[in-house]
Amino acid sequence: MPAVASNLRQILTLNVPIVVRLGTRTMRVSEVMALMPGSIIELPKSAESELELLVNNRPIACGVACKVGENFGLRITCVGNVEERIAALGPSPVARETGSIQQG
Repeated sequence: MPAVASNLRQILTLNVPIVVRLGTRTMRVSEVMALMPGSIIELPKSAESELELLVNNRPIACGVACKVGENFGLRITCVGNVEERIAALGPSPVARETGSIQQG
């Protein structure tokens, strides 16, 4: 078991990219091509709605935007269970479907 504990300690020190998703929508290609500085994209989500925290493009938590000094932050309000968070660290759904693992 010492090897397992050592491996777990190493895994827990890895850095993983996270994304805080403000919202999503689709746009016509012509709309994307017309974007310029000052353009505003309206999202179908209330400004007061919680934001999703994603790991490996999978939601693991949610929270509300906050200010941390001069930066944005996310105050976590709900967190998925341990199994969901561990699953988010695995291969992306696309990699699983194609049998390939994306390496960065």
